[in-house]
Amino acid sequence: MNEEEDPKEYRWETGYEKTWEAIKEDDEGFLEASVADIILRAKRKRQAQKHGGTKLGMMRHLFLLLDCSESMSSQDLKPTRMLCTLKILEGFIEEFFDQNPISQVGIILMHNKRAEKVSDLAGNFRKHIKYLQSMSNTSLIGEPSLQNGLELALSSLKLLPSHASREILVILGSLTTCDPGDIRVTIESLKQEGIRCSIIGLAAEVHICQLLASQTKGTYNVILDDSHYKDILYQQVDPPPAAANLEASLIKMGFPHRMNDEGTEEPLTMCMCHIDCNEDSSKLTTGGYYCPQCLSKYCELPVECRACGLTLVSAPHLARSYHHLFPAANYEEIPFTKQVEICFACQKEFDSNEKQVYRCPNCSKFFCIECDIFVHETLHTCPGCATDLSTFQISHSN
Repeated sequence: MNEEEDPKEYRWETGYEKTWEAIKEDDEGFLEASVADIILRAKRKRQAQKHGGTKLGMMRHLFLLLDCSESMSSQDLKPTRMLCTLKILEGFIEEFFDQNPISQVGIILMHNKRAEKVSDLAGNFRKHIKYLQSMSNTSLIGEPSLQNGLELALSSLKLLPSHASREILVILGSLTTCDPGDIRVTIESLKQEGIRCSIIGLAAEVHICQLLASQTKGTYNVILDDSHYKDILYQQVDPPPAAANLEASLIKMGFPHRMNDEGTEEPLTMCMCHIDCNEDSSKLTTGGYYCPQCLSKYCELPVECRACGLTLVSAPHLARSYHHLFPAANYEEIPFTKQVEICFACQKEFDSNEKQVYRCPNCSKFFCIECDIFVHETLHTCPGCATDLSTFQISHSN
């Protein structure tokens, strides 16, 4: 290179430029705000695609297939894939049972080319969360066996009644699976039984996972980071559309009242849900929920009676389940104008940076995007419609 020539023209030969260091600290807040805005709009787009009147599988039986192979020790998710997964799953299970109180969940581990059922289908979310908290020191060895995990879940789900929604959710961190046979035969069996399989990949897209999800009408997603991971996992909280061959049938349920410990003449007995465990909570009491069919006692609801098989629930459990069938109306997205001053729900003033606001088609109240998502994902009732209804009732009674 001659001395008169500009050295910048030969930068590609003499070195490299760290372009990421040119980002100033002032820009970091802007980038974080942009990512948060993208996540909000993605949630809003998914919410707008939901419509009422769809037949849903309300009584869900879900098996979690958790990869516990050596690949879960990778640190691309902090502190490791396994610890990050356990933490997110704790919140997911609690939210799942809050929105689906008459459903059941089981946990299957896949490690060292084997599958192990560590938690059978049950409706007690505290039991599952307590087990997940004890898994932080689980040894991560070998490869997972996707076929063995699916076969183990299939053996339990195919025994359930036809009116139940049967699902499998696979969390897979490995790019390989060590199977004893042809996994396509297992996929065909799952398809014939009407079992829906969804997969969340922690590394990269795998062809057999895509085939499994498409054949069983499930979903397949690969995460980008921990926030995206949580967002994808929480999409499984909402019940999926019911299968075409799902039979409509009457389900017998019991609605027991709680008997208090004080002022009762019932003898001291142990509840059925703690009769076979050695925990401190398994003590003799007089109170509890008594099955109206066989008088077996349980300490909490919902639960399936271990003696007679009757499903025991309370009225609030059914109410929380059926709100999926009658969701709040989707808000209309309209351009922001200065005539709209505040959000009806949070009373936040709209500023000039707002591009869109959201209006309820029934009460014509305006909302911000955060309140729109909160109403449709958590509250399930439009505040404007509820206020107008109560005002109408008061004026009508006067």
